[in-house]
Amino acid sequence: MTAPTLEIHLSEDMMTEALRHDARVGLTADPKWLPPKWFYDARGSELFGQITTLPEYYPTRTERALLTAVAGEIAEAAAPEMLVELGSGSAEKTVLLLDAFVAHGGLDSYVPQDVSPSALEEAAAQINDRFPNVTVHGVVSDFTGTLHHLPRPKGRDGKRMIAFLGGTIGNMVPDERAEFLTGVREVLDPGEHLLLGAGLVVDPAVLVPAYDDAAGVTAEFNRNVLRVLNARLDADFEPEAFRHVAIWDPEQEWIEMRLEASRDMRVVVRGLDLTVDFAAGEQLRTEISAKFRIAGLEGELAHAGFAITRHWTDPDERFALVLATAK
Repeated sequence: MTAPTLEIHLSEDMMTEALRHDARVGLTADPKWLPPKWFYDARGSELFGQITTLPEYYPTRTERALLTAVAGEIAEAAAPEMLVELGSGSAEKTVLLLDAFVAHGGLDSYVPQDVSPSALEEAAAQINDRFPNVTVHGVVSDFTGTLHHLPRPKGRDGKRMIAFLGGTIGNMVPDERAEFLTGVREVLDPGEHLLLGAGLVVDPAVLVPAYDDAAGVTAEFNRNVLRVLNARLDADFEPEAFRHVAIWDPEQEWIEMRLEASRDMRVVVRGLDLTVDFAAGEQLRTEISAKFRIAGLEGELAHAGFAITRHWTDPDERFALVLATAK
């Protein structure tokens, strides 16, 4: 057994500077917005973990069940020497892939990528214990800007598969998705693979409650971004003065999560020397979660330079896994 290694390309100072930039741009925009990645401090991660167990929130359990059902088929079709996972987090679902890849033979290494060193260290240790013959090499980075840091297999002919699961592709607007998918294609050699997990368009009566649960956990998760700004940028948001809003945009085919000011407010962000005014009823967009149709998703992948090898959906057609091959 080889001890896991950790490669760091993203420091705390770099994260703070990115937060400063995003907060200044988003809070001075019209309409106001913030990127969803700033939900995830320790409390935000804890809340999201709770969300994934809620009865209304089907995506996580649906993707896990789908991976359980088809991991062997993915292993047979891709047969990678190296599995790279973007935004790996706890790597809980990745175990299903690793089990299948190890059983199929040929997998040499696993490369989890995440912005959190602590999450990577914990996940890497667990994977290392379970799969002692698989080398684990963590990469601390932001997957949208550091794809070129991803390592290559040791063997000359070894192929990689990049996994991007959890429906995270839906957090990007179309231009961002195109740039991201093109960037992934650029770091892959012809014949290497991308496994993409994406939520599908379903009945809004099923979809909206997944982002606006009866227990209010998602509302607390949404407001947590304001607590992050308070803690890291010395802001004075009153999170409880903002109402959680989740709406389905049928034209864009995405869910928008927003925070709505319950009254006129003036917020001071001391870390940016910035004053931000909110009118009663004004909304701050904190996340989009685009949902896809198979033909559209495959079209976006083809435009980025991929050929579609296979796709799988759950019985209710709520989630898809698409295996794409770099051309």
